[in-house]
Amino acid sequence: MRSHRLLKDVFKDKSVQHVAEQMNLSPSTVYKWAESPDSGSASGIPNPLDRIVALISAADDPRLIRWLCEKSNGFYVENTNSETNGSPTQHLAPATSIVVKKFADLLSTVAEAAADSKINPNEAQNIRQEWEKLKQSAEGYVKCCEEGNFKKLSRDLKKD
Repeated sequence: MRSHRLLKDVFKDKSVQHVAEQMNLSPSTVYKWAESPDSGSASGIPNPLDRIVALISAADDPRLIRWLCEKSNGFYVENTNSETNGSPTQHLAPATSIVVKKFADLLSTVAEAAADSKINPNEAQNIRQEWEKLKQSAEGYVKCCEEGNFKKLSRDLKKD
């Protein structure tokens, strides 16, 4: 879906007036965001969604999208590349073992941190890091399961 169409859909649920007021902008500016850039009526100014995509692409740094997700009470898990490179699918058991090990690493980190019945900021950061690794590995695992590409999955997981 193109960004201007998404914005049109969003503005059906939250009025342009409401969004404009919340953002301290004029309604005409917000209306322009939902115009197709291909139409003659578009202002020529990219909407915020297109601009953030351009920023993420230019910076090539996943911290930007992670930050956005955190600000929206969510989290970002990067998809693995779905290429099989012509290799046959195989190695499901080792890939499964790697994901289970990452889960065990998280549990170990949590148990170690909670041993004294409190978790300090450094321990919380370590737990977060292990959690992020597990989420990414698990997402890659599920994606490769869906594609039947277990050889690539084993290769990707060993990079971590």
